[in-house]
Amino acid sequence: MYLMRIGAFGAEKPAARLDDETYVDLSDVVHDFDEAFFGSDGVARIRPLVAERAAAGQVASVGRQRIGAPIARPHQILCIGLNYRDHAAETGQPVPAEPILFTKSPNTLIGPDDDVRIPRGSTKPDWEVELGIVIGRRTSYLDSPEDARAVIAGYLVVNDVSERAFQLERGGQWTKGKSAETFNPAGPWLVTPDEIADVLALDMWLDVNGVRQQTGSTKTMIFNPYVIVHHLSQFMVLEPGDLINTGTPPGVGMGLQPPVWLQPGDVMRLGIEGLGSQCQNVLASR
Repeated sequence: MYLMRIGAFGAEKPAARLDDETYVDLSDVVHDFDEAFFGSDGVARIRPLVAERAAAGQVASVGRQRIGAPIARPHQILCIGLNYRDHAAETGQPVPAEPILFTKSPNTLIGPDDDVRIPRGSTKPDWEVELGIVIGRRTSYLDSPEDARAVIAGYLVVNDVSERAFQLERGGQWTKGKSAETFNPAGPWLVTPDEIADVLALDMWLDVNGVRQQTGSTKTMIFNPYVIVHHLSQFMVLEPGDLINTGTPPGVGMGLQPPVWLQPGDVMRLGIEGLGSQCQNVLASR
């Protein structure tokens, strides 16, 4: 299934995408795609209902409606840094021996086509197309990476927008450069694993102002999604609905010579094979 949320920010309705133009409204049976939904095996519960309503023609048109992030605000957004060898090389940092972990504030989450706003004092805002993982059940101390398959609710496109001066020049953790408002566009859909032939072989791309900056594939990840989820479960409890951003391929602004930073008026377009695409306009700080 392809789960999506439609409507104004903060008032999105849960739905299941049928194709690019139509969806099944689930707001009468699902409060939201949140911790309670995923933790109660909500995906399995709505499958027959979606099929029944689609067969009966109980569908609606997306039209010009806003598409929000496909999950409600999560308990936490966890992020893996330097998860592609060529990205580590372009940033001048060694390939990590185990996943590098940092966090983003959960309130960075926005829809796939919402505006991204440069924060006050920013001098080096950057882009990062990434594969996102959503956790489907409360999880800790998994025995193996293979066991992680059963706890993943689905995958989605995320843009791990970053402010490199905040991240690398202001001391402390990377979180400073990752948690400005609007810094985590997500969606358009949460795609359940059964819809993906091979999550370890998905093409990824990102353009800025029509110029291709990032081209990559999940097959070049250092730590694949199952390794990541297993690893994180050894250090913390993962809650249903938690979002994990899994790292970006090369081509970020920081890695260009000379570096290129986002400016007000720029347009980012990005996507991952089978998971949809996004488009964000970049705005100045408030």
